[in-house]
Amino acid sequence: MQIVPCTYDAHAAAILAILNDVIATSTALFDYEPRSPESMIEWFRAKKSHTYPVIGACGADGTLLGFATYGAFRGWPAYKYSIEHSVYVHRQHRGRGVGRALVSRLIELAEQQQYHTLIAGIDSANSASIALHEKLGFVEAGAIKEAGFKFGGWLDLVFYQRLLTTPHAPIDG
Repeated sequence: MQIVPCTYDAHAAAILAILNDVIATSTALFDYEPRSPESMIEWFRAKKSHTYPVIGACGADGTLLGFATYGAFRGWPAYKYSIEHSVYVHRQHRGRGVGRALVSRLIELAEQQQYHTLIAGIDSANSASIALHEKLGFVEAGAIKEAGFKFGGWLDLVFYQRLLTTPHAPIDG
């Protein structure tokens, strides 16, 4: 497995397929409708304009096994050192270390970009994602009961966070 930067041309279709499978079959993404191929143009553009990475785990044959990214946690200036990340693994490759490799690389990238905290919003019933994050040093930071409704039931959202030693010289403003 190799961790690579994802590009629209090389990876948009595979990322879209993973996202749409997750939307249709799980509560890992609190979304109802599949995304269109056109939506990926703006998604990649927004990531690039904010210098947020999109990384992928690829098999020996170049197949995208999973991907991860991060973005703003909230829009107000004082949150500038906090980011919320996402990691999604193709259903055929879960439980094989793909998610761990992707989140580990995101942690490195976040430190390089001088962020201070990574935040994960996870369905409280997603024990695999919770276990992954705990293994990587994330701790539970709070929960919102019945934050979402999908597949006929209420979903509790738990937040996990990992503090980084960066930025080296944080500033207001």
